[in-house]
Amino acid sequence: MANILTADMLHPFTGTDVAHVVAERGRTRGNHPFLIWEPFTGEAETWSYARFAEDVARLAAGLKARGVNVGDRVLIHLDNSPECVLAWYACAHLGAVAVTTNTRSVADELSYFIDFAEVVGAITQPKYAALVKNCGPQFGWIAVTETDSGEAPEADVAGFDTFVSLYGDAEAAPLRNPDPLLPVGIQYTSGTTSRPKGVVWTHANALWGGKMCAIHEWLGEDDVHLCYLPLFHTNAQSYSVLASLWVGGTIVVQPRFSASRFWDVSLRHKCTWTSMVPFCVRALGSQPLPEKHYYRFWGNGVANPPWDPHFGVRTIGWWGMTETITQGIVSDPHEETPSLSIGKPSPAYEIAVVGDDGAPVALGETGNLLIKGVRGLSLFAEYLKNPQATEESFDANGYFITGDRVTMLPTGYIAFADRDKDMLKVGGENVAASEIERVIMLVEGIQECAVVGKRDEMLDEVPVAFLLVPDGEEAAREGLADEVLATCRAKLADFKVPREVRILPEFPRSTLEKIAKAQLRELL
Repeated sequence: MANILTADMLHPFTGTDVAHVVAERGRTRGNHPFLIWEPFTGEAETWSYARFAEDVARLAAGLKARGVNVGDRVLIHLDNSPECVLAWYACAHLGAVAVTTNTRSVADELSYFIDFAEVVGAITQPKYAALVKNCGPQFGWIAVTETDSGEAPEADVAGFDTFVSLYGDAEAAPLRNPDPLLPVGIQYTSGTTSRPKGVVWTHANALWGGKMCAIHEWLGEDDVHLCYLPLFHTNAQSYSVLASLWVGGTIVVQPRFSASRFWDVSLRHKCTWTSMVPFCVRALGSQPLPEKHYYRFWGNGVANPPWDPHFGVRTIGWWGMTETITQGIVSDPHEETPSLSIGKPSPAYEIAVVGDDGAPVALGETGNLLIKGVRGLSLFAEYLKNPQATEESFDANGYFITGDRVTMLPTGYIAFADRDKDMLKVGGENVAASEIERVIMLVEGIQECAVVGKRDEMLDEVPVAFLLVPDGEEAAREGLADEVLATCRAKLADFKVPREVRILPEFPRSTLEKIAKAQLRELL
């Protein structure tokens, strides 16, 4: 079983936690800009480290005044905004746990997230306020931001608390004694079960992510990190914000990715770093390039991609998961890395690549990716309220089973080969086929269903659903596909909804009569 961080173990964050690091940066980097908000409408706004630390403490006081205690869970259902960053760190200051959820979630998903995490209150924005209220009728309070990520509010929020009303007297929320083992955040991640699992991070996890990401990304205090990926995901939370906090650098936050605004914002703030996903790179390809920019590195799922010469930048490749907090495999920009590889194992982890028999694979072969660390420090603490899933995610030797397959290149570098066949990557979002299948089976008259990924030029993959109906009912169920899509739209975020529904007379079968999804993929 995996090694678990305990109070008597020494580690890099003994005697500190997230709140104490924020306070220290406020003292030592007080006038340096930490958070720059770049809305699409209106003026940019800057938080120095001193202002950020002060506002975080004041928000923590407001949460405390509403009855939030150490260990309580607070929902943060926000698109990218300064309030999203401030709220997360205010929870950390108080000792509460920030539950960050995907804002594309529909009511069925959000209700599950809220109930399962036993959330006590919520921070959201106008266009989601009614949804959050309906999904969390037990909430004692819901605080709503003034704008929708800088835009005029899309809905009337009369009757809700305002976000600014959360600000209290910082002295009412003094720094706690540091506790690196205390939970700090929960993110829901798709897995091989029908419902997403809540991945619990400790304060030590968060600081580990900040420190290791800064090392892997070669960040320094003068770096300016552009962040447009969603703050409710690990990439933005850890790779961008925590990493910048750790080195005392600057983070420029945008509401979302905008190809037309990318270079203007990047040049104005002299951005030196950003994380890229394939969709963003493709969109930037149609934009005019400036004669000069300040980027030192980009981060991506592959190193040394073919677009680097066009953009005049060096891309660091990496692999990581919500459960690993940072990159477990990463390339070194000072080495000649094979194009499209993900790098080599980070010195902070033990990596194994094994065959189905558990034996290590040879160079040139493909196998299952395993990673070993310390739970609560370099690996997530646990799956929320699911000790069985936590235990089953590790093998007998204490390695976390990632579900990904990689190829060992002859040079010793690693290339990504494939993910768990029941996991889809839709525009950067991880989607479990079983989660979609659970919803489809709510529709009456379906005998079996199977969801697989179809290649897509912009989104990498999109889900396609195959249905099996009882004999003789095909004609009577002409509207079945429309009913399936309507049910999925009602109960799943839009990126999880199948792009196509096909009804088959029979399913291809493999061993033990399991549906042969590989053959379904071939049909696509």
